[in-house]
Amino acid sequence: MSRASYDPPERFVAGTVGPPGQRAFFLQAVRPGSRTTMSVEKFQVALLADRIEDLLDATGTRTTQPPAPDNDPLETPFEDDFRIVAMSVEWDTERELVHLRCHDRDPDDADADQDARAAGLPPEIQTVDVVIQPGTAQEFARRCKALVSAGRPPCPFCGGPLDPTGHICPRANGYRR
Repeated sequence: MSRASYDPPERFVAGTVGPPGQRAFFLQAVRPGSRTTMSVEKFQVALLADRIEDLLDATGTRTTQPPAPDNDPLETPFEDDFRIVAMSVEWDTERELVHLRCHDRDPDDADADQDARAAGLPPEIQTVDVVIQPGTAQEFARRCKALVSAGRPPCPFCGGPLDPTGHICPRANGYRR
């Protein structure tokens, strides 16, 4: 297993590249001398934010004074090191920190290694561990939610994303609104 550890990272952020409707989502962990950029799906970013908030609520560590917001873009230039397939969010009870693990394939899937070799991926699972303070995790979740909501506005009838040219709404029997 190839593992990179950011405990703690200098910076851990979610970001996007591209215009709404064509955005690619990334998570980026940075420490002096090292940077890992992982591509991720939009729904995974939204779920990650929700899970972090649930964890902070369950542990009673949500703060009214989170750190200053990090609204800077992703560090460039970059290529994604891998696409995230599986993630976990855990609470480190001894250190009272949030621990995120990102994998390029499901570590519990026995067939994942064979499928990875067939797809041309490295034979070992790539994993990135990120350990952050609760306040930093809260700010990270806020940024994730802001990124997700900054996309295309939803259709008032079906909730699907509206393109600048409109969209074919299933609630309007296929007519363009």
